[in-house]
Amino acid sequence: MEPDELLERVRATGLLPAGEPVVVLLSGGRDSVCLLDLAARLAGADRTTALHVNYGLRDEADGDEAHCARLCARLGVALEVERPRHAPADGNVQAWARERRYAAAERIARRSDPPAAVAAGHTADDQVETILYRLASSPSRRALLGMLPRDGLLVRPLLELTRAETTAWCEARGLPWRDDASNAGGRYARNRVRHALVPALREIHPAAEANVVRLAALLRDEAEVLDALVAAELGEDGTIALDRLAALAPALRRLVVQRLADGAAGRPVPGAARRADAVAALRRRGSAQLDLGGGVRAVAEYGLLRAERAGEEPAAPEPVALPVPGAVAFGAWEVRCEESAVAAEEGVLDRAALGGGLLVRAWRPGDRMAPVGLGGTKSLQDLFAARRVPRARRGALPVVVGGDGEIAWVPGVATSARHGVTAATRAAVRLSAVAPR
Repeated sequence: MEPDELLERVRATGLLPAGEPVVVLLSGGRDSVCLLDLAARLAGADRTTALHVNYGLRDEADGDEAHCARLCARLGVALEVERPRHAPADGNVQAWARERRYAAAERIARRSDPPAAVAAGHTADDQVETILYRLASSPSRRALLGMLPRDGLLVRPLLELTRAETTAWCEARGLPWRDDASNAGGRYARNRVRHALVPALREIHPAAEANVVRLAALLRDEAEVLDALVAAELGEDGTIALDRLAALAPALRRLVVQRLADGAAGRPVPGAARRADAVAALRRRGSAQLDLGGGVRAVAEYGLLRAERAGEEPAAPEPVALPVPGAVAFGAWEVRCEESAVAAEEGVLDRAALGGGLLVRAWRPGDRMAPVGLGGTKSLQDLFAARRVPRARRGALPVVVGGDGEIAWVPGVATSARHGVTAATRAAVRLSAVAPR
């Protein structure tokens, strides 16, 4: 492939737009050298920052850093170097290095507003190796999807190029690179995939690698359809009725449970889908929980299912005074007090009965109020249960207290009879709250 053709292929991905800032992960190897040169030409050298991480784990580490410095000077690109130390004596050193690398890149990227893209030099060869490794180590649909061209801030502009093509680019441009000798050994599983499994597949069929890449692309397209089906089953608050979950086709049920678990964790939770049938069998009355792995649990309350991080209770928002009239933020809620016509409606209260002012605070154990139509006082805990308010959401619910210290209103739960309008009411206010989404 001619250099101009390769340049246009990468430009066509739209992942390195002209004039947009980009942070390039630069190891000094041929793929990252090729990527840096392309970024400087497409986005602009003045909009490109290279990040090199010198872990100090190899004798050649300082030489790699010096090489990256010379390359950046030649291309007119700014270079930032991170030198983390204290690698774990045992455990996954590669995972530790990857975490440090991406954390440093994100810090640099977020200096821009909006944040810059973070570009990694993963190629089609890396895609094949990743899919085979994941398929062998963690069998799941996600394993076959491979790496995405765009994943949050991370972009992979070279994902459709082969390692041979990045090598040819560097040679044509006269750009030297550094080879990591550890990539030739068999210590790491990915190296064994590269040097043993991939060649074996190539012997079976010369287009084996290209076929794996094409399959991943097809499955990613189909995954968009599946994701839309899952989204249609979940409410805006990320819940689903247990009866509905149980009625779904088994494959869709697994996908829904996996989405709930991933959403609660903020990352993939391997194996959560395997608990889908057990989740669907949770009891409909009262509450029940089931561990999904990865620090996430499924919680069923009143026949409604959600997922949450295990052992995490959200902190209650601080109390805040509510002007009459006026509006305040309470956690993720917006609570409003507005003048209103006198009417016996939910949230409409006698202005004079409220006393001097209003306070919005969180529920406290032992709270009681006198709801309209129920006679006498009731504990908020009983009212929450009657209105089927999930336990995890009670602490963040706004409780509006009148100037007399009595609870006047809780959105969606109850309006106070003691503060309600009567035949003697001359002025009224309407309380309302917009729920978080």
